[in-house]
Amino acid sequence: MTTPTTEPASAWAPLRIAAFRSLWLAVLASNVGTWMQTVGAQWLLVDQPNAPTLVSLVQTASMLPVLLLALPAGALADTFDRRRLLIAVQCFLAAVGVLLTTLTAAHRMPPALLLTLTFGLGVGQALTLPAWQAVIPELVPRAQLVSASALGSISVNLARSVGPAVAGVLVARAGVAVVFAVNAVSFAIFALALLRWRPDRPENEPVPERFTAALRAGGRYVRHSPVVRRILLRAALFVVPGSALWALLPLVASRRLGLGAGGYGVLLGALGVGAVAGALVLPRVRRVLSSNRLLLLAGLLYAGVLLVLALVPQPAVAVAALVPAGLAWMTVLSSVNAAMQLFLPGWVRARGLSIYQMFFAGGQALGAVAWGALGEVTGLVGALTAAAVVMAVGALSVLLWPLRETRGVDRDPAIYWPEPNLALEPQPRGGPVLVTVSYTVRPERQAEFVEAMRAVGRSRRRTGAMRWGLFRAGERTHGFVEVYQVPSWEEHLRQHGGRLTGADRVAEERARALADDDVRVNHLLPADPE
Repeated sequence: MTTPTTEPASAWAPLRIAAFRSLWLAVLASNVGTWMQTVGAQWLLVDQPNAPTLVSLVQTASMLPVLLLALPAGALADTFDRRRLLIAVQCFLAAVGVLLTTLTAAHRMPPALLLTLTFGLGVGQALTLPAWQAVIPELVPRAQLVSASALGSISVNLARSVGPAVAGVLVARAGVAVVFAVNAVSFAIFALALLRWRPDRPENEPVPERFTAALRAGGRYVRHSPVVRRILLRAALFVVPGSALWALLPLVASRRLGLGAGGYGVLLGALGVGAVAGALVLPRVRRVLSSNRLLLLAGLLYAGVLLVLALVPQPAVAVAALVPAGLAWMTVLSSVNAAMQLFLPGWVRARGLSIYQMFFAGGQALGAVAWGALGEVTGLVGALTAAAVVMAVGALSVLLWPLRETRGVDRDPAIYWPEPNLALEPQPRGGPVLVTVSYTVRPERQAEFVEAMRAVGRSRRRTGAMRWGLFRAGERTHGFVEVYQVPSWEEHLRQHGGRLTGADRVAEERARALADDDVRVNHLLPADPE
């Protein structure tokens, strides 16, 4: 297990930074508007034929774009200027919100069109999530990323608590069109906050990657990064059983506890209170407990809450139990989210975070379907009990599959490869390109060298190589040849120009220290370039 890390004294420390504060408040307003939008859309459908199916499709229309578009959205955020991308997306969302408002006020909003426009809002949110998450490390110091992530969880949970309540009041007094109008205004507020933010930009920014190449590079990075894969595993092991609470809580409120819509709002409010409380205490707790112990305790606590909801049908008990559930939910998700932000290098950060969003949204969506189907067969008690067991087993699995230790790992860009000295002029998009590196290693160092080169191989694959291998040179007793293939010369130059990190440099220097000094690099280009 990892050892405790030093955190800022205040959970609110990132809010002292003016740029982060204004954008965080704008995101909070946008999140509130999104939850208001969901309530308003569902309310428009409650009197329609097949209302249960139509109402549930509102949630599907909102979440499906995240599953479908998360990775392309991450590639866009890593390819284009994130601030400009976010501004454009918010303008699109505001336009959709205005259209919803206008047609609803004119009583021209059939269910099919409502679901289509809701899907359009979901597309905008899918494009917003990875870009916004990737921007956060540009706004706050590295030491405050965990607190910033916790504040993001507070924003979501406050919106989940406040948005439905405000929407209910507005629907009753002013109508659904007003709710849609407020949502449109919230997008405009976020766009204005982004316009006011003027980030510092390097003088010589790299040429943006091509979209399809960026997609493939993001997938390769995650596939060949054990640290990222472990973070995704920990997120999935919590979110899938944890989604049972969100999926079944409306039924718990109405069937188990005998509560109406107001009582359901109180239950959501208890979750929000727990999330806020968790954000306040998390920095101090992290000084005492490691990340893995936090994941273990939060998972077991959440499992206990699921059991309480299953076995004790008392409203007061349920409200009291949901406060620690909100705390546990915020603790786990802010921890794994911050771990992703801390580890991912800047060139692939949005793509890595988009894959995290896919796991998060997919775990919630598929988990909700599974727990709902189980509830149909076994009843609420059976489904909640099963979810509690799965959650407890997942929490205990941290003893076998902990988050990997990354403290002290240098994630800053490192440009240390010498400029290629070629007699030929390669086409930038020509390829594939084969790179060979020849080493001479004394017999007593060869086993250690082979082991050290495994880390080098992972580095090559993460940063662009499609294939990598280490071979013995048959003509030389002490000869080794590293061979790796990159899709194009342009992709190889990106390895030279910023994809490598300080940790990659340490791994390569460790391997080269075991070899003699006569290391030779050759670049093999296509014989018939097109």
